[in-house]
Amino acid sequence: MDVASFKGALDAEQPQKGLSPPLQALWWTAKGDWNRAHEIVQAHEDDQSCAWVHAHLHRVEGDLSNARYWYGRAQRPAATEPLEREWDTIVEELLRQDQTD
Repeated sequence: MDVASFKGALDAEQPQKGLSPPLQALWWTAKGDWNRAHEIVQAHEDDQSCAWVHAHLHRVEGDLSNARYWYGRAQRPAATEPLEREWDTIVEELLRQDQTD
């Protein structure tokens, strides 16, 4: 799966079966359900990929202090690019990781 097909799947009612928790959270984020996405990453807060998505979510929310904390937990630099571009970047990398696992 690539970013374009991931975005194409946003027309569905539910995320595709088999998506990792961070990708599920990003799917719900794109659907506008911040709370559901946040619940997913909170349930997996020890996972670095979930921490990265968690950081993105707090950036979306405008809570940059909390976002910086989660970027640190994810061992990632704090993002400064537009939110939409960061979302694409995270999806792209996580899809690539899923294909190599």
